[in-house]
Amino acid sequence: MSSPPPSSPRIAIIGAGFGGICMAIRLRRAGITSFTVFERGDGIGGVWRDNTYPGAACDVPSHLYSFSFAPNPAWTRSYADQREILDYLERCARDFDVVPHIRFGTEITAAAFDDAARTWRLTMASGASEEFDVVISACGQLQRPAYPDIPGRAAFAGESFHSARWNHDTDLDGKDVAVVGTGASAIQFVPRIAERAGRLRLFQRSPAYVLPKDDRPYSQAERARFARHPLLLRTSRAATYLRFESKVVAFQYLPSLMGPMRAAFLRQLRQRVTDPDLRARLVPDYTMGCKRILLSNDFYAALARPNVELVDQSVRGIEPDGVVTADGTHHRADVLIYGTGFTATDFLAPMRVTGRNGLDLTTAWRDGAEAHLGITVAGFPNFFLLYGPNTNLGHNSIIYMLESQIHHVMDAVRRLSAPGRRTLEVRPDAQARFVRRIRKRLKRGVWATGCDSWYVTASGAQTVNWPGFTWRYRQRTRRLDPRDYTGEVLQSPYSGSPSNSRDPNSVSS
Repeated sequence: MSSPPPSSPRIAIIGAGFGGICMAIRLRRAGITSFTVFERGDGIGGVWRDNTYPGAACDVPSHLYSFSFAPNPAWTRSYADQREILDYLERCARDFDVVPHIRFGTEITAAAFDDAARTWRLTMASGASEEFDVVISACGQLQRPAYPDIPGRAAFAGESFHSARWNHDTDLDGKDVAVVGTGASAIQFVPRIAERAGRLRLFQRSPAYVLPKDDRPYSQAERARFARHPLLLRTSRAATYLRFESKVVAFQYLPSLMGPMRAAFLRQLRQRVTDPDLRARLVPDYTMGCKRILLSNDFYAALARPNVELVDQSVRGIEPDGVVTADGTHHRADVLIYGTGFTATDFLAPMRVTGRNGLDLTTAWRDGAEAHLGITVAGFPNFFLLYGPNTNLGHNSIIYMLESQIHHVMDAVRRLSAPGRRTLEVRPDAQARFVRRIRKRLKRGVWATGCDSWYVTASGAQTVNWPGFTWRYRQRTRRLDPRDYTGEVLQSPYSGSPSNSRDPNSVSS
């Protein structure tokens, strides 16, 4: 462990999912203890705490979907389920001693920069407030469930809930169940509940590309070998990373290379769905990869069950006892489940963030969320985003991206700990250059081929995905480029009256 900086700033981390816990661990390992993690829930885990629906699991292999500094030889499957991932994250938080820094049941509703004090004031749902020198948002992109704008949704008289807020007290046995949405969550829980429901109707707006999932259990002997030989575990992780990383060539540079993956999709569809009419309704009409590619070995088999019906008419409205489709058909339902994903492009909502000179982040992002390297925003000093705009992936592990971003934030914290350094802020021109390059590259990728996906805002802005290799992103974020930042320096750090003079030079230390 390195020695702590001579004058560590007071740091607030918002969110205790993978990003927040990783950030806290990195600070602890650097000898910095002047931080607090604010978590609105009663436990850590973020999306892996909230999503407890039947069949919830990861679509990135276990050895890659874990921290590089905390390899886990004990994964029981090649693709871990929700409970095992949550157990892993909780164990990391305990082992690296960051739990005492977490304040559970504390929702941050507003963060405002004080121009005079050069500090951030965080306001909580309770009405209390506290001041910090640095704010790191680790809220994630998949925190707020998205509900479809369907007339009459509130009128439904039976049990209804979103998959991310699964009601385990609801009895599905023998019931008429309606599921709206066919995204990443639905393809996992539909096969599980199809076995229990009397009748299950799945309302599909558009079909998805579903590939086979090469999931299998790890034997006790395999796990023992991983534990005895750490190099074997690192090799498995590296091989998985390279296999997934190679897919970006098709996603970003040569969409024609999607051919082999599309062939695998069609092959599985033919094998699992024998009804030619149903099979035809499950073939997407958009370029593969434009929407999230899904992994499942049992989704198509579930659709072929006699008690399951695929409805591809659009939903016109919800009535107290069922769902009405565009053709006027009433579909009776006792239980209504929304598998409609998350408001990924809203990022920090509903928290209100106000920067220098009263600049509201919602106003700054009126044309779509943007941030330099997905991490820093001009006009918001000492404010950092983890899993921010244009840092999501369609081909690899977000844990790798988070660790890359945290390298960058740690360099910023080190500089802010230097004598006299009070603020650090990305230059508007640096942010603009980055955004121009990203948007230009996104226009060449598969995500710009015209489909309607959660990767794109209502206005058509692509604010979610990183258009390129993840190793290239790590190169860009490994260290803060002082030419991209400006800052404010005091004669004495964190004491006395703030200087009103802005450093005319780029940040250096």
